[in-house]
Amino acid sequence: METPKTLLQAARYFANADTCEEFMREIKWHGNDPICPKCGSDRIGEIKTRRMLRCLDCRKQFSSKVGTIFEDSPLGLGKWFVAVWSVVNCKNGISSHELGRTIGVSQRTAWFMLHRIRVAMECESSNQFDGTSEMDTTYIGGKAANMHTKRREKLIQGRGAVGKTPVHGIMQHGKDGRASHVNAAVLGDNGSTSTIVHVK
Repeated sequence: METPKTLLQAARYFANADTCEEFMREIKWHGNDPICPKCGSDRIGEIKTRRMLRCLDCRKQFSSKVGTIFEDSPLGLGKWFVAVWSVVNCKNGISSHELGRTIGVSQRTAWFMLHRIRVAMECESSNQFDGTSEMDTTYIGGKAANMHTKRREKLIQGRGAVGKTPVHGIMQHGKDGRASHVNAAVLGDNGSTSTIVHVK
């Protein structure tokens, strides 16, 4: 599925409600038939004028947002998808004030959206990875040019990792179109794990 590469493309792509509905169904059911959240039947009809689905067995009406972070939100999928795109693609993060201005909602609403999105991005469990995985360690720290003279001299005399924080990460590749999972941990001086960050 082709996805927008820039914020402008995302805003244009998700401006169409029908496109958003199609996108939502694709990521929820991965191209398979919709499933009734009440009885589990796959005999589903469609109410196109309302962008709703109806189970032909138990007669329940439901939307593709059921069971997602968008379910009880009065905001349209267009604003939600642009918000998700912004969180995922902004390398330095995005504030609720900035997001509010971007999608045209209040700062309080944007904060609520960011909270839901970040919770949804957490890994569902801390079970061991299986399948194809990769791991690596990197050292995080400021540039030597921005450091105090004495600290810079110490950095130059030692290894490149001197004065920096080691972070170890493991990534499990996603299967069947699912997202990959990354567990990153800040390592202590003795190699122990002090903080674990889950990314989905």
